[in-house]
Amino acid sequence: MSVTQTKFHTALLDPDQPVPLGLSDGQGQPAGSRFAVYRNNVASSLTEALEISFPVIAKLIGAENFKAISGLFLRQHPPKVPMLSQYGDDMPAFLAGFKPLEHIKYLADTARLEQAMRVSYHAADAAPIDAHDLQALTPEDMATARFTFAPSALLVRSPWPIHGIWTFNMQDGAPKPPATAQSVLVLRPEFDPDLHLLSEPAAICMLALMAGETLSNANDAALNDDPEFDLATLLGLLLAHGAITQLKSGDTA
Repeated sequence: MSVTQTKFHTALLDPDQPVPLGLSDGQGQPAGSRFAVYRNNVASSLTEALEISFPVIAKLIGAENFKAISGLFLRQHPPKVPMLSQYGDDMPAFLAGFKPLEHIKYLADTARLEQAMRVSYHAADAAPIDAHDLQALTPEDMATARFTFAPSALLVRSPWPIHGIWTFNMQDGAPKPPATAQSVLVLRPEFDPDLHLLSEPAAICMLALMAGETLSNANDAALNDDPEFDLATLLGLLLAHGAITQLKSGDTA
């Protein structure tokens, strides 16, 4: 990006910056107020995109605070791609380092969950395996099975009750969030992503599977946390939501 382009983008996102030299309106006059209007429209569009992507964050801190924070955010993190639907992927990290809101400990992780939902929504489609493919495996092959997951399948773990916080703010009649850590599996069986609250052993198993571990090793890791862990329940959830897109077995390395 040239120096001129950099100055233009900086001025476009920061109302405290002067209008870049050399800009003119359609009549050949200095841009002046026209640039100010354009700048305001751009900022409003980006802020609206953030409000759509992070509705719970907007509720937690209030509409006016969210607008003010969005103004700071967009100056530090201008759009990387020309699609509003993709804007805001840096928001969770921004909130994690934002000192005025550091007392709201769960804010950044709640934003991570909302970001995961947005990524899941826009992720590429992928054909799932047939449940019979898994059922047809021998016990030996089942133990060494490794899965590839749909791009829309995402796991978000947090020491805060992020699932409870999200549902309390987005669903009428939802109970208050419990004071406990929560892990959420985001799956998109069709058009919209679903949130699935996982137990700690299920989250441990899922994390291992997503890291490429064999089914046996992932199951053992979960059983070490809870001897009562039921692998079949987790597999049933994954198959029912089309989350597994590839199955390999026979390699124990």
